[in-house]
Amino acid sequence: MATQTIDATLFASTHPDITKRTSVSGLILSVIMLLVGVLVFASVFEMNDKSSSISMMLMVVGTALVLFGIFRLFWRSKEIVYLPTGSITKEHSIFFDLKYLGRLTDMLEHKQLSGETEIKSDTSGNVRMDVMVSQDNKFAAIQLFQFVPYTYTPVTSVCYFTGNEAAAITAFLLKCKTA
Repeated sequence: MATQTIDATLFASTHPDITKRTSVSGLILSVIMLLVGVLVFASVFEMNDKSSSISMMLMVVGTALVLFGIFRLFWRSKEIVYLPTGSITKEHSIFFDLKYLGRLTDMLEHKQLSGETEIKSDTSGNVRMDVMVSQDNKFAAIQLFQFVPYTYTPVTSVCYFTGNEAAAITAFLLKCKTA
């Protein structure tokens, strides 16, 4: 089976019903971490003995909170949302043995992912399935990759599923993990 030249990958492609938005709870948590970190760090300068181990520990904790708060503010405060239902989506990758590539490709092309139970996922493998699933199981997107020396190359284009098809995808993925 020859791999195709495919420009867009699942995590880089766009879908009209998927959008990124700022997570209010993530934003609030990040700002709180930043403020607590600054206060802890500033409290060191109010101490009488600035060279004590407690002041050094407070300085390290304050710096760590500020750095982690900045990281969360810029990289973790966004969430991907399926607009029709408002459900948050999660992205992950599942790995399979190379022997399943043909069956997985056929199943994706024919949108028949519900009946197969012999396929088992693994912790690593030559076939990678990138998956995006909404929490309410009303939206799913899948793309297959094959490991060709040094990198995973796309085998299929991104396949989108909604409604009952998306719920079938979730059931199939659960069967693969528990099989």
